[in-house]
Amino acid sequence: MESIEKEFSGVRVLHGVDFHVLPGEVMALVGENGAGKSTLMKILAGVHTDWRGTILLDDRVVHFASTREAEEAGIAIIFQELNLVPELTVAENIYLGREPTRFGDVIDYPRMNRMAQEIMDNLHFNAPVTIPVSQLRVGRQQLVEIGKALSLNARILVMDEPTSALSEAETEVLFTVVRKLRENEVSVVYISHRLTELSEIADRVTVLRDGYTVGSNLVKDTSRSELIRMMVGRDFQQFFVKEGEPGEDIVLRVNKLTRTSADPPRMPVFEDISFEVRRGEQFGIAGLLGSGRTELLEALFGAAAADTTGSVELEGVELDLSSPRKAIGAGMALITEDRKGNGLIISMNVEQNLTLAALRDLVRFSILSKTKERALAEEYVERLSIDVSDLKNPIETLSGGNQQKVLLAKWLATRPKVLLLDEPTRGIDVGAKHELYIHLSKLAKQGVSIVMVSSELPELLSICDRIMVLRSGRVSALFDREEASQEKILNAAAPAA
Repeated sequence: MESIEKEFSGVRVLHGVDFHVLPGEVMALVGENGAGKSTLMKILAGVHTDWRGTILLDDRVVHFASTREAEEAGIAIIFQELNLVPELTVAENIYLGREPTRFGDVIDYPRMNRMAQEIMDNLHFNAPVTIPVSQLRVGRQQLVEIGKALSLNARILVMDEPTSALSEAETEVLFTVVRKLRENEVSVVYISHRLTELSEIADRVTVLRDGYTVGSNLVKDTSRSELIRMMVGRDFQQFFVKEGEPGEDIVLRVNKLTRTSADPPRMPVFEDISFEVRRGEQFGIAGLLGSGRTELLEALFGAAAADTTGSVELEGVELDLSSPRKAIGAGMALITEDRKGNGLIISMNVEQNLTLAALRDLVRFSILSKTKERALAEEYVERLSIDVSDLKNPIETLSGGNQQKVLLAKWLATRPKVLLLDEPTRGIDVGAKHELYIHLSKLAKQGVSIVMVSSELPELLSICDRIMVLRSGRVSALFDREEASQEKILNAAAPAA
């Protein structure tokens, strides 16, 4: 790809970008949100067709008019945002539009299911391919997206944040698949904000910043600090932030909380979970995918009342966990892991999303005060430094980092006592992560208690006062900040032999 230029509504987002990939090479593509990574790859994959520059495939000039044309040329892409049909099965999503047939136009479901199962078995996908995608958690939906791309037998495979929702074990399986692709001369473009992954999987790395190519280097010759400096244009010494110490009084007390699955055979999702969180404490929860981390936060937020037993106290008063509305009223807030699925409403603008959870404070005599709504939105846009030119802009026009800030602002506007966060830095860049850590640290100093689930252990180790580890739905360990380490956490999280 040479001298690639692209504009959106008259705003230049790519400025003569050069990007080259060799056969059988794993090329990492990194940069902050808004640097142009996904836009560049969508041009390659035929999503964006209005651009300037040159794409050479095997020294032949190409310009794809659709994703189908790109796929026929051997280019497949795993999008950062999931692109699945929830009502269809895993197999139907993998072969959507390419279903095997027999007797003319009759879909051969047994054959399709067999082929899909073979692909997903290689990804250690421990669920039948005949279940609807809507029944899968985000991490397993991500595996379906990967399986869908692998089914195309592409020559060039673009992976846009493929591990953002995967566990450590699933990530290692994906790396094994990528290494096999490299051995078979398949070129892989690997986009990730997890810089620690690059040394394990990538041969070279290209850095974009503000729509320009900063440079390309061999991964083995490029340090993490150098990569960050290339991405953000400055030294980034204080990446993780932790200031102050929590108070002594207990704000949140969880006692023998148990949750069973909603569907038969009603198996335990987690059992007998007990812990305490102090005022202003940053309390981390670690564990492998399926350990019950997300389900625990949902239960604390009143989103699983019918399936949950045990008690939760907030400032000494037992919480009514019958609904999220009751939890919000008591002072709980939840930032969900699926930002676009159940965190933001994509059809609404920035202002509407930001004020949505605090509408009860903006309504008088059943009439919404537009003046108060605008004032509240402006207050939090300034407080969190949200980069938006107009509050009426659609939320989807913001970068991932700014969308996450809107989601945080939405819940801060409810003035919570306890803030629950599920994978809050998923899919956002190093700079946006740093800003989020600063905001969390400030909230903790102001007395807000924070309970955070994260798959990134360095993140938990750097910003949390204590870390609780879940294994198969039970508490397996609780570490103070000084004694915790990645090795200890992983040992506690791994299933017993």
